[in-house]
Amino acid sequence: MFGLFKKKNEAEKLQEEYAKLMKEAFVLSKSDRKQSDAKTAEAEEVLKKIDALKN
Repeated sequence: MFGLFKKKNEAEKLQEEYAKLMKEAFVLSKSDRKQSDAKTAEAEEVLKKIDALKN
């Protein structure tokens, strides 16, 4: 209950965005490999931002 109104920090937001992009890439991999690769590249950029925040 106390965490109900807790705001997410930048790293948590980026983690959610990374997970969403990887899920989209997986779905696209079944139909359009080129778009799947583009989504994976976007996810890798988000992952680099996450690593930069942690260091």
